[in-house]
Amino acid sequence: QVQLVESGGGLVQAGGSLRLSCVASGSTFSINVMGWYRQAPGKQREWVASITSGGRSNYVDSVKGRFTISRDGAKNTVNLQMNSLKPEDTAVYYCYAHSYSCKDQVCWGQGTQVTVTS
Repeated sequence: QVQLVESGGGLVQAGGSLRLSCVASGSTFSINVMGWYRQAPGKQREWVASITSGGRSNYVDSVKGRFTISRDGAKNTVNLQMNSLKPEDTAVYYCYAHSYSCKDQVCWGQGTQVTVTS
């Protein structure tokens, strides 16, 4: 099994920055892709960004140029640097990992709240 713990959420004004981190533990050798989803109140969970074990990253269009995902394999950590934040970025952000040791091959963190005020 893989356990994921997020940190770094908080309250920020529009235009500001936050950095989210997610630390994986357990069967980390089985992880390939890691990334982030988010869920705003009353909306479905939305994929935000992902990064492969080889460092290839992808982003949803709405965050391209503002968010940067990075991964430290030695520390089993994935980070999401969020710049130029907008009120519409307000959501609970969830770290995820693709691993055959997870139920349905996806493990989830508990989520961290990001609130952007105008």
